[in-house]
Amino acid sequence: MFIKPAILLAGAVSLLTLVACSSKDTVPAAGTDKEAVAATVNGTPINERLVSMMLKQRAGLGREAGAEARNAFINRLAMQLLISQEAVKKGLDKTPEVADQIELIKQSVLVDAFVQDYLKNNPVSDDAVKAEYEKIKAQSAGMEYKARHILVDKEADAKDIIAKLDKNPKAFEALAKEKSKDPGSKANGGDLGWFDPRGMVPEFGAAVAKLGKGKFTEQPVKSQFGYHVILLEDSRQKPAPPLEQVKATLTQQLQEQNLQKMFDEMKAKAKIEIVQASPAAPADAAKPAEGAKPAADAKK
Repeated sequence: MFIKPAILLAGAVSLLTLVACSSKDTVPAAGTDKEAVAATVNGTPINERLVSMMLKQRAGLGREAGAEARNAFINRLAMQLLISQEAVKKGLDKTPEVADQIELIKQSVLVDAFVQDYLKNNPVSDDAVKAEYEKIKAQSAGMEYKARHILVDKEADAKDIIAKLDKNPKAFEALAKEKSKDPGSKANGGDLGWFDPRGMVPEFGAAVAKLGKGKFTEQPVKSQFGYHVILLEDSRQKPAPPLEQVKATLTQQLQEQNLQKMFDEMKAKAKIEIVQASPAAPADAAKPAEGAKPAADAKK
């Protein structure tokens, strides 16, 4: 939903350095006790806090974050600050395009800070996670089946296959490889593996649920894809993953739900007015039609 801080870091640093360059009277001088300084560029400090933040992000990605990485970051920040100082001298920070980009970066950083603050102060409780787990487990409960099928276009062909199976039930795999038009299972003798019938077309799912183990459909099952002959190989109660296995995912889902609810409430209370842009004139409206003469020439 939001741009991550690591992605924003380069832009955020640009924002910070531009602000530092244009507001020197608000920045502590190098060497003061107010802020630890990692380096200075033309008297403007690079805060140690900023370097530490970048090293922390690097370490979070599992990369080396020692003295060599620190020096590389400081050199990069120093060069960036130097260039941004020159950009400010040229007044580039006052151009609409650059000012808009700075504003967007600022908003993105603030949005991320707001989200992180909300998540920190509104943690999802274990009880909420357990309740969500039980709800999902109840919704997903049921049987799952292991089956094979043969799919053909015509009902007569399906009935012919059933007649052959009546004589030799063990011929199902060979018939599937020979007759089925389902490219996903044909080569495997019609094998569909384990599946939840609710994930199949309704006619197919209902037919499977009625079959006994080792039995095949005595009548063709018609669906939008054609006619099926189905063999049920096995069935079992659908297992639910243990809570600990899905706890992190459920926690994240609940966090996202809580955030979305809060954002919806914020939006409902806010006064947002969208100004409709006036339609732009066609780019070629001022050009004369191909083959037409200018008005001055037409009078001649």
